[in-house]
Amino acid sequence: MGTYEDTGAGASVRGGAVHAGAGAAGGPRRGLWQEEPARRRRLPDPVRESAVRAVLIVAVTLTAATIAFFLTITGSWLALPMVLAAIAGTVVATWGVLDVIITRQIWNQRYGVVSEPSSTARSLRRERRRARREERAAGRRGRAGRNRQAAAGGPAGWAEHISARGGAG
Repeated sequence: MGTYEDTGAGASVRGGAVHAGAGAAGGPRRGLWQEEPARRRRLPDPVRESAVRAVLIVAVTLTAATIAFFLTITGSWLALPMVLAAIAGTVVATWGVLDVIITRQIWNQRYGVVSEPSSTARSLRRERRRARREERAAGRRGRAGRNRQAAAGGPAGWAEHISARGGAG
């Protein structure tokens, strides 16, 4: 009566309510559609567009080359134009593949972040962070020493010096 739903093993739909029955497996069935994480990240749009364009150009070129081969074997007058078309297609297909490589490189340079463990940029950033951390720690140590001196009436011996002169003024 109802449409297919993943209601578990041996479950049935009666009057809109789900009734679980005793299934052979004893657990819920796997649904028809299950999302799985992608193995690789999706290509950026410009790179994907150039890749699709290159695949189509290469497919047409291979088809033209195959047709040219068979026309040459049969001795047809169409062999010469098809061979010329296959040669032109090879040039265009080479351009299409180079377009994919160049577009990918440009995209990586503009938007990509190359982060490798052996990257020199990463080690330089790590050294700068370590230096800043040490500077902050040294600044905190210096301020803490000055605060202790101020709480004790200034530098060591300052209170005795003022009392020996006869007051603060």
